[in-house]
Amino acid sequence: MSLNRIKLARMEKSLTQKDLADKVNVTRQTIGLIESGKYNPSLKLCLDLARNLDKTLDELFWEEI
Repeated sequence: MSLNRIKLARMEKSLTQKDLADKVNVTRQTIGLIESGKYNPSLKLCLDLARNLDKTLDELFWEEI
């Protein structure tokens, strides 16, 4: 699932949920909800996450069909 890719990318950069949240101006709880699939981030937040995790949108969010 793509949401696990966000967690893996965050962990690859040795960031806590709080660290990443601070970088993209959301709460730690928002990052937790995104990672658990309980929150659908806006396109702006997706772009901010990708930029801060040094990933493309496809790498983080594209789901194979």
